[in-house]
Formats: sequence, structure tokens, C-alpha cells
Amino acid sequence: MSHQLLTIEVTRLDVGHVRLRLTGELDYDTAPELIAAAAQLHGGQHVTIDLAGVGLCDSSGLSALLMVHRGAGAIRLTGVSARLQQLLDRTGLTDLLAVEHTVADDDATHLRALG
Repeated sequence: MSHQLLTIEVTRLDVGHVRLRLTGELDYDTAPELIAAAAQLHGGQHVTIDLAGVGLCDSSGLSALLMVHRGAGAIRLTGVSARLQQLLDRTGLTDLLAVEHTVADDDATHLRALG
């Protein structure tokens, strides 16, 4: 039985806007799955990538996010953990990728830090 390390839920929010909700690990083994899912979308769409369910993101995951950014009309990241935000800041990707922070994101980050 194959263990799936990443699940990607695709939701069309409206014309020209798609949300990809990721759950699991975004790393060397799973980054091609994100690239393949994004390739199925038509270029020029606004893409929101919900990363709240991602527990791990390595350099291959960052590379996959960049590839999706290049292929999409616009990209926005939501549900970014404190650890991933730090990685985006250190690599300078915060300036390139739009990161949306919500109160729910901040609360979830706080709860993870406590537990």
C-alpha cells in the first residue's frame, strides 16, 4: 500500500480563481505533485495555495511554489506557518510571493507553539 505524503484539493472559487489546499509534506518527493496539479490549470488564473495543512516544506517545495507562480496569472499563499514564513523571509521569496496572513493563521501558529 502506497503512503501518500501530500494531498491536493482543487476548488474553483469563481471564474479565473482556483484554490489549491495542500495537506502533508511539500518536499523533494511530493513537489512534482504540486507542479502537475498546477499544470492542469489554465494559465492566467489567480491561484490561492492554502498551506495550513503543510507540516514540512523544503527547498524543493519552495521551488515548486515558484514554478506555480511563474505559470499562474497571480499566486497568493494562505495558512503559512511561522516556520515557513521564516523560510520565505530568509530566501527573499516574501517579496515575490504574496502571503496573506489572517487572524486564524496567527491563532493556529500560536496554538502549535503552545502544544
